[in-house]
Amino acid sequence: MRIGLTGGASSTDRIVKQAQKAEAEGFTSLWFASTVAGDPLAALAVAGRETGSIELGTAVLQTYPCHPLLQANRAAAVAEAMGRPGFTLGLGPSHERLVRDVYGLSYDTPGQNTEEYIRIITALLRGEEVDFRGEAWSTRSAGRMVAVAHEVPVLLSAMSPRMLRVAGEYADGTVLWMAAPKVIESRIAPAIHAAAARAGRPEPRIVAGLPVAVHDDADAARDAVAATATSYAGMPSYRRVLEEAGASTPADIAVVGDEESVRRQLQGLLDAGVTDVWAAIVPVGDDQRASLRRTRALLSALTTEQQRPRPSARIPAIRYGNSL
Repeated sequence: MRIGLTGGASSTDRIVKQAQKAEAEGFTSLWFASTVAGDPLAALAVAGRETGSIELGTAVLQTYPCHPLLQANRAAAVAEAMGRPGFTLGLGPSHERLVRDVYGLSYDTPGQNTEEYIRIITALLRGEEVDFRGEAWSTRSAGRMVAVAHEVPVLLSAMSPRMLRVAGEYADGTVLWMAAPKVIESRIAPAIHAAAARAGRPEPRIVAGLPVAVHDDADAARDAVAATATSYAGMPSYRRVLEEAGASTPADIAVVGDEESVRRQLQGLLDAGVTDVWAAIVPVGDDQRASLRRTRALLSALTTEQQRPRPSARIPAIRYGNSL
């Protein structure tokens, strides 16, 4: 299993240092929201040049305000500027309150809009010429798409049946936020794997983003998560996936507890079909720096151990003082 972190800082220099530190600690990826540094792509291009292997991905860029041909050229420009493989383009249709109320765009058919968008952009990033006229998007790419210097995988933020089908058929997988292991195992993983198999595509990645906090007091850790993630419970897509897991708030599905408890929960994600964990570390208690260090230490140790050749795919127990 690959373990990555939430990326983000106020400047390109700080993002570069963040990426270098995460790579040195063995983390396999950093995931950046669309609003980081105004637009994360320029900073990711620079950070990619200053690192050697860590994956730098968006989770996620919004589809509605950017034409797929323009988006594909932006992604190709990042890949070329990085000078190496490792940029992953996470995309999603965002939410009605943002698309309609902020951008002033229609959000009447997000499923159709996203399906056309993903069909177009994945073909462009494979180097294909696209001549497509749809209901939501049209593209004639001849002479308007730059060459893609390094492969750019595409992940779709997908939790509904249609979005999971689109992710399996056209993209390289899905990037999730707030999806509990039971939902991934029972519905998300089977749906996306079936769609990919029908389309003759490789097994898809499932990147699962969840709040994570290593702390001896699980209730205190959940309180810390609740204080930082309350807005998600009010968004329809997140509310539905929380209710499907029998949860009412993001705190209910957060990965919290001592080292052994968090290790077991991460193993549960792996068993549910997750290929990548995206850990949004939440500090707990008065000494937040110490809390962050403790959580990073466990995740780094698990990630590093996962990268060593072993006969078993299971996450090993890690000993911290008197704790496992």
